[in-house]
Amino acid sequence: TKGLYIKLAASNIKKNNKTYVPYILTCILTVAMYYIMKSLSLNPDLERLMGGQHVTLVLRLGSKIVGLFALIFLFYTNSFLIKRRKKEFGVFNILGMEKRHLAIVLGWETIYVLLIALAAGLGLGLSMDKMMFLLIAKLMNQKTPLGFFFTPKTVLATAALFAGIFALILIRCICQVQIANPIELLRAGSAGEREPKTRWLMALFGVLCVGSGYILAIRTENPVASIPVFFVAVILVIIGTYQLFAAASIAVLKMLRANKNFYYRTKHFTSVSGMIYRMKQNAAGLSNICILSTMVLVMVSATCSLMIGKEDIVKTKYPFDFSINNYETEPERNGKVYEIIQNLQKENGMRVTNEKTYTYLEFLVIWDGTTFVLDRDALNAGMAGLAGLDEIYSLLILTIDDYNRLQGEHRTLEPGQILLCSGQIDDDQTVLKLLGEEYQIAGNLEEFPGREDIFSGNTLQTQFLIVPNPESMQKICEKQEELYENESSRIKQYYGFDSDLAPEEQIKFFQDAVEAIQEQELDVWMDSKADSDEDLSQLYGGFFFIGIFLGALFIMATVLIIYYKQISEGFDDKERFAIMQKVGMELREIRASIRSQVLMVFFLPLFVAGCHVTAAFPLISRILALLNLTNTRLYVICTGVTFLAFAAMYVVIYAVTARVYYRI
Repeated sequence: TKGLYIKLAASNIKKNNKTYVPYILTCILTVAMYYIMKSLSLNPDLERLMGGQHVTLVLRLGSKIVGLFALIFLFYTNSFLIKRRKKEFGVFNILGMEKRHLAIVLGWETIYVLLIALAAGLGLGLSMDKMMFLLIAKLMNQKTPLGFFFTPKTVLATAALFAGIFALILIRCICQVQIANPIELLRAGSAGEREPKTRWLMALFGVLCVGSGYILAIRTENPVASIPVFFVAVILVIIGTYQLFAAASIAVLKMLRANKNFYYRTKHFTSVSGMIYRMKQNAAGLSNICILSTMVLVMVSATCSLMIGKEDIVKTKYPFDFSINNYETEPERNGKVYEIIQNLQKENGMRVTNEKTYTYLEFLVIWDGTTFVLDRDALNAGMAGLAGLDEIYSLLILTIDDYNRLQGEHRTLEPGQILLCSGQIDDDQTVLKLLGEEYQIAGNLEEFPGREDIFSGNTLQTQFLIVPNPESMQKICEKQEELYENESSRIKQYYGFDSDLAPEEQIKFFQDAVEAIQEQELDVWMDSKADSDEDLSQLYGGFFFIGIFLGALFIMATVLIIYYKQISEGFDDKERFAIMQKVGMELREIRASIRSQVLMVFFLPLFVAGCHVTAAFPLISRILALLNLTNTRLYVICTGVTFLAFAAMYVVIYAVTARVYYRI
């Protein structure tokens, strides 16, 4: 009867509750997380918050990442379920149930899981959506509007995505059952592994991939180079990790077996021999755990560093309460800029302190070993990640008068002479060729005034050049405009100052100044520390939310992979340990052997993840430097605390899953 398949599918799920319940719970949480991420990305209230546009863009990207992750992860975890149930399918087949009947049962099981996951997941997502919006608004220091956002588009998108994923999972399961004969199905769940061969070339390739990724991460000095290098290093390390767990681990275990003093001990003998045979099937699971753990550690530590170090970032990027970059060259329009600012200062009764003014020119150059070269194509290739960036610098040019005023010195330069502050120029070099002109080097300064103050926000490595007069600066400017055309830089007048106003008053002053400048259509860019502090609070609050959100998703995946791995290995080992007990191995020795094996396999991914995070530390530090987080000590602390917290959680997971393993 047709009702048989429906009842049988429900009965199968109920009887396999040890494996199905965690799987269904994961499906529910994945549905809820995707719905929340998608809903937040479409929420117009979030986009209307200050800085919400940036967070919305990241959330949209995050929803795509969660969708792709759900596809890969649910496929992977479902493979554990099917392996354990192949014997059951073989029994049904032998009892007279045809392959098409099994396909119908699998179809109903998939429908049950899909409906439960969607109903519970969407319910959980709907109930938590507003709470997550309030949390993200709180992290962004924003007031939240009343009301509840809901759009059928999000529900339909979630239902369509997971219906598609489960349809693909069902097709895969049916194909596996259709291809296998009943005897293969009966033996599939407990089929042993042959001893894998030592693949030295694969192991060497894995070491080379991981080593190359590490070298890129450690040796990349230029912060801007860090972004393209990061993606290359990540791909190399991921490929290398899979190769290492698949091949290098087997090579290491066989080397341990060759060591007679180590191998011929009770707990080492059984654990090493068991791991050699199973490492081939373990490789994918261990690699996934390692990579997911690394992702969690990097994301959470980086976003925490940005959130906690926001004040340091603001101080680095904005050394003054107000910063003005004036591009006006006509004296009359140039005077209007300062007239507007001074009038507003008087109107607000502002006491101005720590004023700094100077005129400067800044553009990108390449160091070729002897001089600074202006090559537009090479720079574009470097900035796009198609060429090396380690030799790209920001060349900042000032006049000797501005230098003396900033430094409090009384140096002089003759026409054709320059002062340099560059680590690239040797002390014995007396001439610098730049843009077809020869300049006599009158001195190579050890330190430049303002490097740690007014120029600390520069993300590229900066080289400083001091020229005798404004005419020399103008001449260099015109030549770089000819070479760089529409990508050229202009001479700017900088004016920075501090005030005694409260943050709220500073924001009002800034808004009034920007409005007055725009009314006069003046070519000026103005920044306010107080206003930027608020913007960064919103932006980094959003990033922190997304980092924690995705971190939670990957932790959930890690827990489930570990759980299924322990259950799968428990069933595989059950008969082996029973045989060992029959031939005289004591229960105490069996427990010690199990503990040794589980500990070695279980904590190997965490150890490798720790190595990955350590190697990635210099590269992530430079990427954070692009966001003006130069407090390396803070990032060290955040990374250390994150790793310890994750390791503690990992130990709890080990304790819970090891218990299940022992029970089996």
